[in-house]
Amino acid sequence: MKTRYNTALLKHLFVIQLLVFAFFSTACYGQSAIQQFDDRVMLNLAENRTPQQTNIMLFLSRSYKYGDIGVPAALLAGGIIRNDAQMRENALYVASSTAVSYGVMLLLKHIVKRPRPFVQNVRIIPVYRAGSTSFPSGHASTTFATATALSKAYPKWYVIAPSMLWAGSVAYSRMYLGVHYPSDVTAGTALGVGSAFLLDPLIRR
Repeated sequence: MKTRYNTALLKHLFVIQLLVFAFFSTACYGQSAIQQFDDRVMLNLAENRTPQQTNIMLFLSRSYKYGDIGVPAALLAGGIIRNDAQMRENALYVASSTAVSYGVMLLLKHIVKRPRPFVQNVRIIPVYRAGSTSFPSGHASTTFATATALSKAYPKWYVIAPSMLWAGSVAYSRMYLGVHYPSDVTAGTALGVGSAFLLDPLIRR
């Protein structure tokens, strides 16, 4: 298990280095192909918003806290009530995956310091002005960490499908609301999935 964990850790560190390198080499605030694509997507989304869709996206965006906290809390409570050691350990696995993703995300934000889309391009009008920096998306990283960890702990279609649909919807909402570029969301997704795979040895099988 130790060798497996060390291998996973090395892969995770490689993913982090790759994300930073990819950002600085192809999207360093200039008119790179990725930056141009990011801008086009953001402008298109902003131009096609409707009040009904905006309300839904705001709800989805805010749901990340309830999922990230609620899922491991529910597993822990269920494990205690049912005296189920496997469920309790899986609660630790899901919570740890989300926590690792969150910590690395904060580190990357501090290193990269990419401006928010509406700061980088004044033509991009957000639904609200988020603070902090843009790369990677924290919502995408933690929700995909939660969803991936839960799916790996309980690999059933009725767990995987709604988990991934929720995480994907939250990630999309960040672009729709004008606070994250597609590349921010893609990097956050990779980070979240990678965190869950990194801590795979914690799963109680």
